Amino acid sequence: MTTIDSPPPRGRPIQRLSEVLSNQIAAGEVVERPASVVKELVENSLDAGASRIEVWIEQGGKRLIRVVDNGHGMEDGQARLALERHATSKIASVEDLFAIQTLGFRGEALPSIASVSHFELESRIAEQVDGVHLAVRGGQWEEESRLVMPVGTRITVRNLFFNTPARLKFMSAENTEAQHVTEWIQRLAMAHPESGFKLWINGRESLEMRAGTGEYWVGQRLATLFGDDFLANCLELESHQEHVAVSGWVGLPALSRSNARSIHLFVNGRWVRDKVIIAAVREAYRDLLASNRYPVLVLFIQVPPDTVDVNVHPSKQEVRFHQQTFVYSTVRRAIEAALATLGRRTFQSSEQPSPPPQWFIPGMTKSRKNS
Repeated sequence: MTTIDSPPPRGRPIQRLSEVLSNQIAAGEVVERPASVVKELVENSLDAGASRIEVWIEQGGKRLIRVVDNGHGMEDGQARLALERHATSKIASVEDLFAIQTLGFRGEALPSIASVSHFELESRIAEQVDGVHLAVRGGQWEEESRLVMPVGTRITVRNLFFNTPARLKFMSAENTEAQHVTEWIQRLAMAHPESGFKLWINGRESLEMRAGTGEYWVGQRLATLFGDDFLANCLELESHQEHVAVSGWVGLPALSRSNARSIHLFVNGRWVRDKVIIAAVREAYRDLLASNRYPVLVLFIQVPPDTVDVNVHPSKQEVRFHQQTFVYSTVRRAIEAALATLGRRTFQSSEQPSPPPQWFIPGMTKSRKNS
C-alpha cells in the first residue's frame, strides 16, 4: 500500500515501438473501416494512371477487398519499398508536402493496411515479362515470388483487423459497410470520368461506369449516381475568379434533402467535407430552401496546390484554404448566379417526356459565361 511518504511508482521506461506496432497505430488513423482501405487503394490506382479499376468486396470488405487496375505498375524494388513506412513516390521535399498534386502518397497507407490484414501485392510494369507477388500477414513478411499478369497492380486484403479484435468489434453490419464502399467508389468516379469503374459485392456486379471524357460522360455518371431526375432538374455553372475556378451542377430547390450527404465537393479532384464551402452553398440557397433542407449538387473547385493544405486530417477528407474568405465568396457567387437563371422553371419528373439538357447531347456544346 502506497503511503503519503512513499515515492510515486515508477512508470514504464521510454522505448522505441516495434515496426509492426507503429504500423498498427498508423492504421488506426488511416484505416477506419473497409471503405477507408478501398479509398486509399483506388486513389493509388488513379495516381498510377489507371483507366480501368475493378473492386471486389465480400462481407462488406471485412473478409475480402481486392482492387485491380491497369496503371503503370511497380517494378520489384519499388513494390517492396511501397510496403515500408515513410516511403512514397509523391513527395521528395518540404515544398512538395505543401503543394500536393496527387490523391494519395503511393506506399503511405500500404504498410498500415498490411499490418492489420492478410495482404498481397501483385504488380508488373510494361518493361518486364512477369510481375512480382508480395505477401504480408499482420505486418510480417511471408512470401515473395514471380507471377504472370498484365501490366498494372492487384492488391488483395483479406481478414481485415484479424489481429486487432477491438477494431473489428466496432465494424457495422455487412450491408452498412458495403454501402460505405459503394459511396466512395461513386465519389471517386464523379471526379474521374476518364477512368472506368466496376464494383462487385459478394460475387455480384453492383456498379459499372464506363470511362469517357467530356460533358456527355460526366452526365452519364451523374444519371447513374443521382437518377435522371437530377439531369432534368439541375443547372450547370462555371466561374473563374482570379486563381479560383468553380464548376459543376446544382440541383433545383425541389430536389432538396434532409441532410448534407447530397452535397458533393471536390477540391483539385479530391472529395472533401469542408465547412467553408458548405456554408457558402447554404448561403446561396438561403432564400430558396428551408433551414433544415440541403440542396443536391456536385461542385469542382480548382485552386493552386500551394494555396490549400490537404494534410489537415489523416484521411485527407478535410482541407484548409489559405484564403478561406475569397473561396467562400467565389463559391457563393457562382451558385447564386446559376440560381438567378431559374425564373419560372419548375421540377420535371424523369417519367415525363422532356428533351435532355443541351450539354447532355453528344457532339453538342453549351456556351458558357463566366460569372
